[in-house]
Amino acid sequence: MKKETEKKAEKCRFTKEAITRQVLNFFNENSTKPFNYKQVSAALGLKKSVMKERVVDALFDLEAAGKIQRISAGKYKANMRRKTVVGVLDRESVAKKTYLIPDDGGERVWIAERSMGCALNGDRVEVVLFPRRKGKEQEGEVVEVLERKKTEFVGILEVKPTFAFLNIDKKQLTHDIFIPLEKLNGGKDGQRCVGRIVEWASKEKNPIGEIVAVLGDVGNNDAEMHAILAEFGLPYTYPQEVEDAANEISDVIDAEEIARRRDMRDVVTFTIDPRDAKDFDDALSIRKLESGLWEVGVHIADVTHYVTPDSIIDKEAYKRATSVYLVDRTVPMLPERLCNNICSLRPNEDKLAYSVIFQIDEFAEVKGYEICRTVINSNRRFTYEEAQEIIERGMRNEELGIKETLNPSDNSHKTGEQYRDELLKLNELAQILRTKRFAKGAIAFDRVEVRFEIDEKGKPLSVYFKEAKEANMLIEEFMLLANRTVAAHIGKNAQCTMHN
Repeated sequence: MKKETEKKAEKCRFTKEAITRQVLNFFNENSTKPFNYKQVSAALGLKKSVMKERVVDALFDLEAAGKIQRISAGKYKANMRRKTVVGVLDRESVAKKTYLIPDDGGERVWIAERSMGCALNGDRVEVVLFPRRKGKEQEGEVVEVLERKKTEFVGILEVKPTFAFLNIDKKQLTHDIFIPLEKLNGGKDGQRCVGRIVEWASKEKNPIGEIVAVLGDVGNNDAEMHAILAEFGLPYTYPQEVEDAANEISDVIDAEEIARRRDMRDVVTFTIDPRDAKDFDDALSIRKLESGLWEVGVHIADVTHYVTPDSIIDKEAYKRATSVYLVDRTVPMLPERLCNNICSLRPNEDKLAYSVIFQIDEFAEVKGYEICRTVINSNRRFTYEEAQEIIERGMRNEELGIKETLNPSDNSHKTGEQYRDELLKLNELAQILRTKRFAKGAIAFDRVEVRFEIDEKGKPLSVYFKEAKEANMLIEEFMLLANRTVAAHIGKNAQCTMHN
């Protein structure tokens, strides 16, 4: 296998295109001196007559392209008058053509596949411009890769007695990565791995790299999911130092912190989330005020109390930007200890929140609001399905004129029925808010989500369509109300500051 690979590489080295590139590289590396075809052939180790003839052809072609210049009969030197441009390579997905987008905002430059060298889409490169042909777009060739956009690729490891390759999907990289045996880092033949390119001198040769992560056996659910994340440059693990920093954060709320906040632990509060959710980052509370108004609280987990600016956790979250949702898992923006534990508004636990507290009348008119830090204690965690069942039964009973009363001896505590009145009132207010919003020109983005039921090993069991019903709309309306209120509040204060 090794001999076959060496023979193939040797054959590729002597193609017309390969020799032309070698000749150009030779002149670029020896740009101040003139050479004839014999000198070039000798420098490149091309001794056979047929190879020397290809050198002669290469000299004519390179001169015609303006890449070298003839200074006397049979003698050439690098064309030092060639103009170069620096920019980023952008491959059009439809036309499959690659262009250089110059840093200075100038005209884009078409880069043919044969002129890409070792550059890849997204790389920042230096390009030499060809003499412009009449009626044609500006063309150029990559002469140097200045900065790689991507150096890590997912593939399947192929290990031989004396060498190894990481076989890459050709949509990612047209060349497989050569891996020295001492750079396998525990990777075994047939495993899905992540490899990093450490050297790539010529496109005619395979890039040299190392294995940086072993994802697992092909077909294993975790390995395949991690491969998807790695392929798109998304994180699938947390750095240990970030995990350590999260583990040092205390989950105990001291009395001084509670004293600085509005205490709303005695107000009926609950969360409504998908049934497979593990982090509950928002909650609603409601109670009737003596004035006859309804106090509705929209609560968001106060992450800023635990994640301080420029901390190691903050910097990692900044790089991630958001949580990533796959079919069978969520890759969180914050370490699990924070997102699923300390900052998750789990029932029957004191939690710190940032809240907008509204005073609303029966017609869903906001009569006042307060934006403040709070401490809350969720009474129950509802799934959308549980909340929807209560809402639908309440709506049916209302149509039939039936007034239900709770029986303390029933199982209402298990179904959440003891919070039926609060849930129905929130839904009533949400429906009014929604009607008003659309009356003012809001757009309904109707959508149907496809969801999968999977087992503990990630095997799909069934597929179903997720439909947005009243329980979803309830959460949506109050979140929109809170967002609009905070935006208007900030904007108003900013204008006052500017006028002052």
